[in-house]
Amino acid sequence: MKIPLKRINHLVLTWSLAGFTCLPAFALTESFPDWRAASEELTPYQDTVPQQPRPTLDVQDTVPPSTRTVKGKVTDQEGASLPGATVQIKGTDTGTITDEQGNYTIRLSGGSSEQVLVFSFVGFQGKEVAVGNQSQVDVTLGSEEKELEEVVVIGYGSARKADLTGAISQVSTEEVNAFPTTSVVQALAGRAPGVQVVQNDGSPGGGVDIRIRGSNSIQGDNSPLYVIDGFPYSGNPTNLNNSDIASIEVLKDASATAIYGSRGANGVVLITTKGGVQAPTQVEFDSYYSVQHLRKKLDLMNGRQYGQLMNIQAANDGLDPYFSESELSAMDTGTDWQDQVFDRAPIKSSSIRVSGGNESTRFSVGGSIFDQEGIIRGSDYNRYALQSSIHHSLSDKLTIDFSTNLTKLTTARRDSDGGARGNSMIGAALVASPLSSPYAPDGSLTVLSEDFPFVSPDIINPLNYINEEFNTVNANIVLANASVSYRPIPKLTIKILGGIENRDDRTDVYRTTDFINSDGNASVNTRQYISRLNENTISYADTLDEKHKFDVLAGFTYQDFQTRYLAGSSAGFLSDLFGTDNLGAANTPGVPTSGYAKSVLLSYIGRLNYNYADKYLFTATWRADGSSRYSEGNKWGHFPSAALAWRVSQEGFMQQQQVVSELKIRTSWGLTGSQAIDPYSTLNRLFPGYTVFGEELYSTFAPQSVLPGDLKWETTEQFDVGLDLGLIGGRIMLGADYYIKNTRDLLSTVRLPSSFGYTTTVANVGEIQNKGLELSMDAIVLNRGFHWNLSGNIAFNRNRVISLNDGEPILTNYINVVTVADNFSIMEEGRPLGQFWGYQEDGYTEDGNIRYRDLNGDGEINESDKTAIGDPNPDFYYGINSTMTFKNFQLDLFLQGTKGNDIFNVSAISSTMDFGQGLNMPEEVLLDHWTAENTDAKYPRISRNNDLKVSDRYVEDGSYLRVKNIQLAYDFAFPESKWIGNLKLYVSGQNLLTFTDYSWWDPEVNSNGADASLGIDHFSYPIPKSYTVGLRATF
Repeated sequence: MKIPLKRINHLVLTWSLAGFTCLPAFALTESFPDWRAASEELTPYQDTVPQQPRPTLDVQDTVPPSTRTVKGKVTDQEGASLPGATVQIKGTDTGTITDEQGNYTIRLSGGSSEQVLVFSFVGFQGKEVAVGNQSQVDVTLGSEEKELEEVVVIGYGSARKADLTGAISQVSTEEVNAFPTTSVVQALAGRAPGVQVVQNDGSPGGGVDIRIRGSNSIQGDNSPLYVIDGFPYSGNPTNLNNSDIASIEVLKDASATAIYGSRGANGVVLITTKGGVQAPTQVEFDSYYSVQHLRKKLDLMNGRQYGQLMNIQAANDGLDPYFSESELSAMDTGTDWQDQVFDRAPIKSSSIRVSGGNESTRFSVGGSIFDQEGIIRGSDYNRYALQSSIHHSLSDKLTIDFSTNLTKLTTARRDSDGGARGNSMIGAALVASPLSSPYAPDGSLTVLSEDFPFVSPDIINPLNYINEEFNTVNANIVLANASVSYRPIPKLTIKILGGIENRDDRTDVYRTTDFINSDGNASVNTRQYISRLNENTISYADTLDEKHKFDVLAGFTYQDFQTRYLAGSSAGFLSDLFGTDNLGAANTPGVPTSGYAKSVLLSYIGRLNYNYADKYLFTATWRADGSSRYSEGNKWGHFPSAALAWRVSQEGFMQQQQVVSELKIRTSWGLTGSQAIDPYSTLNRLFPGYTVFGEELYSTFAPQSVLPGDLKWETTEQFDVGLDLGLIGGRIMLGADYYIKNTRDLLSTVRLPSSFGYTTTVANVGEIQNKGLELSMDAIVLNRGFHWNLSGNIAFNRNRVISLNDGEPILTNYINVVTVADNFSIMEEGRPLGQFWGYQEDGYTEDGNIRYRDLNGDGEINESDKTAIGDPNPDFYYGINSTMTFKNFQLDLFLQGTKGNDIFNVSAISSTMDFGQGLNMPEEVLLDHWTAENTDAKYPRISRNNDLKVSDRYVEDGSYLRVKNIQLAYDFAFPESKWIGNLKLYVSGQNLLTFTDYSWWDPEVNSNGADASLGIDHFSYPIPKSYTVGLRATF
């Protein structure tokens, strides 16, 4: 078969998209009218979708009854119809899509002669047309990438996506609300390359941590800075409801983050909430109901198996059997303690928003209620939120903006994770004897150690934590800011912003007199956090000779941070009547504590953006931060950055081809920092205490640590090179970034020689490097009749400790679970941060005990034989999202996972190896333990005399692929309705399938929260799977 040279580009594309017979016609004819002829030379052309009219989805807004109909046709520059193009009334959610012939019909209401229609189609430049008195509006769209014209929020401003020189990922409001999540942060999982989202546990309102391009700090937090509507927020934005979000931008490289200086080293997440629109008032409603389940139960021994294991242990330790053969035969399955602790749990969420406006004033007000019960009985999370935004133009030169976020959080927690030998709820549920009943005959809770003499008194009936302990956290959060913008001349803007964040927390914990070994214990902790912000900026933007575009920003900011806390406790209550409301009613009042801390950050900022002919882009930023946390010698840190970009696709030599629609090469360098110390850390502080002279008790003040001296800022230097590639008129968008990030002058607690009189101090100890590659893809696979969008991203990051103080390693993550007390992580030069550290096992001895490798060959097993046994950092992590639309149906599938990361299963130490204490264990311990006939067993000889150490036995592969969400939705059309705009009904499932080799509940764990270590499972609260039904409507 001969193929003309002029069609060689089409041949390459045909081969790369092989397997979709109908794809060339669907995907390419709109952009390349001659494609059908080319494809016919390769394979017979077939339409796989019947050419029949599609129902027009005409949606109405809440307007006065006066209406009229406008019709028209949407075509490309060659005159070809554009089926599936969107036609929307500007400033509203009211719209429709074109049918197979590119025709549309839309109904306009009240004042329609002043309304504007917005036409858009993926891969084409959008167009706005004023309707006037026309009844027929035909539109031709040019094949320029609309996506590049979109505005992206950046630090202290915004920019066209085409003008970006830094590495910024954008997550839209549709992606944030794609499926139900507890927090906004969860919605970022798998959505942005280089952003690793780890759900610490599955508790209601449980913490979620983000690491952007790896971990940078030992002492400090590795979470990014969150900026909500311009306000740098403290901690994770749990105060926000997903439906309040307009967009999220993730700033990753130094060019994007250096404008935030000493808080930008871990990346920056910019969250913009919804504002008003210039349109008639509309109402949005969103509500869903979910049912959560434990994803899987662990296979534990039943009653009879438990009795058999106890007898084996007794025989191996030279004891008489605990149970006779007749007793074993009479045993049934016994109590399933997992069923006692876990249960189905609902999530109920509803939100409503009213928005609208005119030329001078725009407003938006939204309220939401979120209630999540936990799959562990008694745990619960409630969030009540109110968000509002007002924009008002006092004149052509003066505008004001005001936004507020008010949130009330109530969390009922359970002492579920951590612990050892059954002294936490989850730990107890796994090791409690199945031969014991939850309740005694008199209705009281069973004391497990009284049922059998071989059961350790450490094991607590887990129902104590459910029925007899109450742990409630109440938080009231106010986040508000107001700004005034003044434009004395058209190109100059002066802006003053003031804001405040106020958070009042109160934690009440009460153990009743019926809790085992308790005579009533109460504690109350209160904390008030206030941060005030003032920002003053001036910006100027201009274009010279139609080719030289530039904008300049300069300003200074002030932000202070104040914390007050008060705590009290008491023990010995005669009655549970008062709970925590009357600490003075106890026999033994505790010593109250209180405190206050304040710090201030004063900053100067500057930025220059230059654009020559939309081809060559340059950005330079600078920030100077002065922090009260540091001493005089290092109070100020300076954080510059520079970036270059070349839009190759705008060059003349690229204009004759039709395949590459966008090609941009980017590179950047810059410095960012981290304030990894607490207020007053560089001062020689005195701490209160008590001492006795004679028979008198005296208050004292004395130093408790050595003055650390003139500590330096942690400084991160980052180099980035990136590529943005668009193909076939924007149908395929590809992105790649390679980065090297070095963090120097790491702050950490170090040990001191005993001669100093103190054990530790804080010092700058070394350097960490992260380097990696990020890849992303967004493609419109099919776009006629049946629509299919496919996107994905993958990130590779390598973390390494470059240097430490005097080359000495730092041991971290100490555990004490009775049988084992040791550190199991290390920071050592040349190794990844948080690497697991311990002994390597070498089979079993002749009597079935664990043998450890003598790595240094000295004939002894000691600290010198420890080595690296695992790495919690993944080789790569990824996300894949597929959206398929046919007529009014939409099917979404979202996959997310990691590869190559290890998990240190602390839970398994007690649950599988603590023999001789009467603990229940997984069934496989009974089925595969060492005997003379089974010397290659997974578990050693069942005996309390085993020598247990931190070893590679407890390190497991934590790789997983998870079906994070699957959702089927149907859009109802109401073309004749004056009140209902659109309505979507959907059903979905979250975490339905997880493919992993990890043996415990869930591989997505992080018991240490935002610490510099990942992959630790210490009786973590399992992440549930859930089923959801929901409704979204616009009126």
